[in-house]
Amino acid sequence: MSQGLLPYTVEGVDHADTVTGRAGLPLVLETMRALGLEQVIREQVKVRERQSGYSEVEKVEALVLLLAGGGDCLDDIAVLQADGGLGRLLDRKLPAADTLRHFLYAFHDDQLIRQAQARRPAGQAAYIPAVTAALQGLGRVNTALVHRVAAQGQGRKATLDHDATLQESHKREALPHYQGGRGYQPAAIYWGEQDLVVADEYRDGNVGAGMENLPLIQRGFASLPATVTEYAFRADSACYDERVLKWLADPARPGGPRGSIGFTVSADLTEPLHAVCAAVPEPAWALFEERPDETVHCTEVEFAPGDWPKTAWPLRYPALRIRKKQGQLFAIRAETKYLAVVSNRWDVPALALIRWHWAKAGTIELVHDVTKNELGAAVPPCGRFGANAAWYRLSLLTYNVLSALKSLALPASLSAARPKRLRFAVFTLAGRLVSRAGRLLLRVSAAAERLAGLIAARVRLALLAQALPAG
Repeated sequence: MSQGLLPYTVEGVDHADTVTGRAGLPLVLETMRALGLEQVIREQVKVRERQSGYSEVEKVEALVLLLAGGGDCLDDIAVLQADGGLGRLLDRKLPAADTLRHFLYAFHDDQLIRQAQARRPAGQAAYIPAVTAALQGLGRVNTALVHRVAAQGQGRKATLDHDATLQESHKREALPHYQGGRGYQPAAIYWGEQDLVVADEYRDGNVGAGMENLPLIQRGFASLPATVTEYAFRADSACYDERVLKWLADPARPGGPRGSIGFTVSADLTEPLHAVCAAVPEPAWALFEERPDETVHCTEVEFAPGDWPKTAWPLRYPALRIRKKQGQLFAIRAETKYLAVVSNRWDVPALALIRWHWAKAGTIELVHDVTKNELGAAVPPCGRFGANAAWYRLSLLTYNVLSALKSLALPASLSAARPKRLRFAVFTLAGRLVSRAGRLLLRVSAAAERLAGLIAARVRLALLAQALPAG
């Protein structure tokens, strides 16, 4: 009698290392090796108390494989372990979930949490703890990846996009966030031209998105390779902070690149700025766009934030006026809403500048969507802050590894593929493993291989590895 509705029978075997359902997943590891990350991890990530057992390299690589393969919790590593053929292709046995869990624990330091709590001003609940040495090392691994990927195209322009995102969590240690739930609110900085995350900062849920963003922005620019000569920056109103604006506008800024950084930042619509926008005469408003239920006009207003120095580079404030049609009201119970952007760029008209600002708004938000929904970032693994910070940084590292795989090795048809599509088209190829004359052969469907470009990708990555500078 058949087991099911279709005419086949399922039979378990004890030795399943002659087949794999993930013939393309080793490309992830080959991408890391082609970029020389093995040596960087060995030098920068040191958490083992004894030299026996799995190395830091093997654990980091296993976690990236887990996230790239679709796992969103540590116990999912058992699925990859059960694929005996995958283990043969990787030439290793993957660490167990408990091994990886204790590896992440090593990124946490209670003392740093206590020190941050002691430093916060009286009456302030939120704080941002210092980063452990191990987590700093993991950040340097990502920076090495960024430099080596950018070197392939000699990227000279960098538009950095800053944004924070919410991670919901019901763990006891998670703190309340502004939407009413509990969780964490990490921030990241994304290099648009290269599709790479260059810096991140893990934060508790009660840390406001506008709190102390300048150090992260400085780290983002410091992470760029020396080949970059043209800089731009975009952010929402979380970065509408006088210290941030002054730093961005200063050509001799401390702790950053010299020269101009063309920036746009969404402005907080304070009462003074709202009053300036509302006082603009009707003829000064130009039509921006017509929407089904709204009409949007644009103008430029004169405004200066706080005690903006008279000797500083002047800022411009393009503003939008959005009016509801047919008597509809916004949530603020008004027919008219104003928005504004602050910028130091005078090279384009206000209309074009706002469109550029809005166009960039869809970049890092997509990174958050991908990492949270497809690369495990939405599921903090435990209640230890440092371990969760490492998991988040590994998710971003995985995003960058997959971006590098697409730009450096895979066919052009997959250049915009999200991880979900990469798994369907490349990573989950079925393959049979055969040993012949001491060599391991992987046999896959010719038609499937042509779609995935598996052979060509491996050749490109091997050539890239050969071109890496020694040491």
